[in-house]
Amino acid sequence: MSTRAALLQASPVERPFDRTRPLSIETVELDAPGHGEVLVRVRAAGLCHSDLSVIDGARLRPVPMVLGHEAAGEVEAVGPGVEDLGPGDHVVMVFVPSCGHCSPCAEGRPALCEPGGAANGQGTLLSGARRLRWHGEPVHHHIGVSAFAERAVLSRRSLVRIDKDIPFEIAALFGCAVLTGVGAVINTAGVRAGESVAIVGLGGVGLAALMGARAAGAARVVALDLSPEKLALARELGATDAFDAADPQSVEAVRTLTGGGVDHAIELAGSARALELAFSLARRGGSTVTAGLAPPSATMALSPLRLVAEERTLKGSYVGSCIPSRDIPRFIALYRTGRLPVDKLITSTGTLDDINEGFEALAAGRTVRHILRM
Repeated sequence: MSTRAALLQASPVERPFDRTRPLSIETVELDAPGHGEVLVRVRAAGLCHSDLSVIDGARLRPVPMVLGHEAAGEVEAVGPGVEDLGPGDHVVMVFVPSCGHCSPCAEGRPALCEPGGAANGQGTLLSGARRLRWHGEPVHHHIGVSAFAERAVLSRRSLVRIDKDIPFEIAALFGCAVLTGVGAVINTAGVRAGESVAIVGLGGVGLAALMGARAAGAARVVALDLSPEKLALARELGATDAFDAADPQSVEAVRTLTGGGVDHAIELAGSARALELAFSLARRGGSTVTAGLAPPSATMALSPLRLVAEERTLKGSYVGSCIPSRDIPRFIALYRTGRLPVDKLITSTGTLDDINEGFEALAAGRTVRHILRM
């Protein structure tokens, strides 16, 4: 069948994206789902910095590629071997497929699935197949999803079924921003009631993490970012304190407020400097978690003496250390009760045709989440 999709033909592409237009809307061919695969009608997809990092070359992926990984949609057809999903089911798309058999999957760590990671790096589905073609040539899948399209074929292992009463625009957020941000707080950091948390970086993932800290019962939630507008939004969402991340006095101010530093500092900006800032905010014996995906070439300075003598913990978090089939329903339940008001992350909406303008706004820091309605 044919479907309209946003195709990235070259990378890197320079800004401003509303002029250079890195994504062209093309009609591509989409094969029927193979064994263990599902055809989904994409209903909503979020623009995320992980997509942006492919466009600007910070993270290299094979091209041509249909981008998009944070999305929700409706099942239209299933391939052979898929027995637990059917046409009409609503699903959230997950950007790391889990094979269920490798060592990480067997340990309950599907975010580290080895075949899933290999397939994502090669631009294929979990099966190793590519179901997209343009002018007869294969097109790569973006981390197993490729949601910037009217329809997509995905591995069953990339999908979580949800209740049909959740709006697609909201559901899409649970595939990346919420899964990563809330998961980093609850699963990786293990924030407990009464503890203090600092969130460095207030994009969609960072603000979701802030909500997660409040939902976990953190007594003090400190927000740090370069944007005054995002700091103001963080206060609306429950931050007890907010600081300009560029202010050289911010570290001392946070340490004074918290009596020596926070219990958990969580970096979600995707830069080494932000991670160094987060590490400096944590108290003796505290933890620092990073889920920000800095460029591959980035490095940071770290004192081994402080790590040992102060019993610090520095830990990475990928996909929020989540088990998506378990955690997406849990996080949706928190949304239903008002404890995760993730709808407030959506600052604008649009269509597939204005996707380049949406990415320029994201790169300029003017949006938290721009949602495409298909």
